[in-house]
Amino acid sequence: MNLNEIKDVEVKEDVVNHPKHYQMAGGLEVIDFIIGATAGLNGKDGYFVGNILKYVCRYSKKNGLEDLKKAQWYLNKLIESKEEE
Repeated sequence: MNLNEIKDVEVKEDVVNHPKHYQMAGGLEVIDFIIGATAGLNGKDGYFVGNILKYVCRYSKKNGLEDLKKAQWYLNKLIESKEEE
């Protein structure tokens, strides 16, 4: 294989371990951001916040408004949970 052929080879996306819709600027992955942001949160708080961040981070690369509505749903659940405390 010569250099020109190498340039034409497509790099396949790793849709399981590194999907494009979970890649952030600077090479940071959403999962790493979520782990850092939810450190110290317990139970459902961590679950709700993790999902909020997941959907907000990927909305422009995957499902648009649908993902924002999913983030809103989890935010509403988090708020309800906090109001019940």
